[in-house]
Amino acid sequence: MTVSPRDGQAEGQRWAHDGHHPKNRTLVGFHSAARRRRRLFGSGASRPREKKGAAAAQPHKAPAAAPVRLIGDGSTAYTGAQPHLTRPERLKPGQQPPQFVVFSWDGAGEDSQKLFSHFRKVAKESNATMTYFLSGVYMLPTEKRDLYSPPRHSQGRSDIGFNDIKSIRNTAEQVRGAWQEGNEIGTHFNGHFCGPDGGVGTWSVPEWQSEIRQAKSFVKTWKSTTGLRHEKPLPFDYEQELVGGRTPCLEGQQNMMRAARTMGFRYDSSGVGTQVWPQQREGMWDIPMQTVPVPGRAFETLSMDYNFMFNQSGTVHGDPSKHAYWGNQMRDGLEQAFNRAYTGNRAPLIIGNHFESWNGGTYMRAVEEVIRTVCTKKDVHCVSFKQLVNWLDKQDPATVEKLRKLEVAQKPKAGWATYLAAQPQHADVRTPQHH
Repeated sequence: MTVSPRDGQAEGQRWAHDGHHPKNRTLVGFHSAARRRRRLFGSGASRPREKKGAAAAQPHKAPAAAPVRLIGDGSTAYTGAQPHLTRPERLKPGQQPPQFVVFSWDGAGEDSQKLFSHFRKVAKESNATMTYFLSGVYMLPTEKRDLYSPPRHSQGRSDIGFNDIKSIRNTAEQVRGAWQEGNEIGTHFNGHFCGPDGGVGTWSVPEWQSEIRQAKSFVKTWKSTTGLRHEKPLPFDYEQELVGGRTPCLEGQQNMMRAARTMGFRYDSSGVGTQVWPQQREGMWDIPMQTVPVPGRAFETLSMDYNFMFNQSGTVHGDPSKHAYWGNQMRDGLEQAFNRAYTGNRAPLIIGNHFESWNGGTYMRAVEEVIRTVCTKKDVHCVSFKQLVNWLDKQDPATVEKLRKLEVAQKPKAGWATYLAAQPQHADVRTPQHH
């Protein structure tokens, strides 16, 4: 398949490389808005451009503003129900499920590239909400690094460093605004340790519990550690808001889930899977990263910018003459993955990214084009993981189990009305060799 530029946009026109480098990571995979969402979930403050779609629900009024109640040192506060959230509704018998797409960001923080603020704007313009996996150490200033006690590493060590006061203030501003727009604030944990030498894949359940407690603590005490006591609080109780995360390098999932299920988590997105409906494991929803096409290549890779970069250039400073091609290849691969779900089994599409300008920012340009293309389509709902699990929890477990029987790109042969009927008939989705 030929991957060509779209709309004549010059590569690098928006994204200038800022010198950010990925840490050494273990490659995994084959090679290593809300008004229209009301019909699906329910209420939230309005946004423009309502479109007809699946799983209709009558909108209800947004809750009245609650008084602000500071928590702890005032770094966070209870401000009432989150705005722009949506109330899930159960599928009716025979109803086609909506197409969910989750865009998520590992280690979300606002630096000189200003990508956090940029993609908040893109999301609002595309009737989308997203999940931002905040690294706890991004809320901890370098001079207070010794407050972090990482499992199996020395006090005050982090493989992604810490932060400066200005960047913490800017990150807090973005986190505050993102939550108020209906986005989710998850966690990417803290020190980003990978590999066999003390990496997160070697950690025990108690060590993961310590890591999670510290990730929460850095978010709940950023005013004390920075001295920014006159800044506005984050408008949520992080003990309640934090319901999921993604581990560094997608390692250590099993013990992390065993720890997290005791600490309020409802899902994890650290696994590796395919485009099928998620299942529950360890008392949580297991919503893995997914393998997606790489146009022009004979293999698939994970639906993440890092994995496309690794398979294309193997470096963040690849041949500039190929930047546009690589970005288009990622964009087209993600859109192929979307289309095979949208016209097939309707499994949620899970996409992961980093706020980085690797290979001239080509992957940021690619994912922005995907957001603007898919999130405004009929019956498509670009949501956070939290909204997705809210919807999954609302469904009849038998319905979810039946959805899980559909393979990648597989649409019910007799149609959705028959496949998800209240009293299913003999028609099913068995592949030809089973007849």
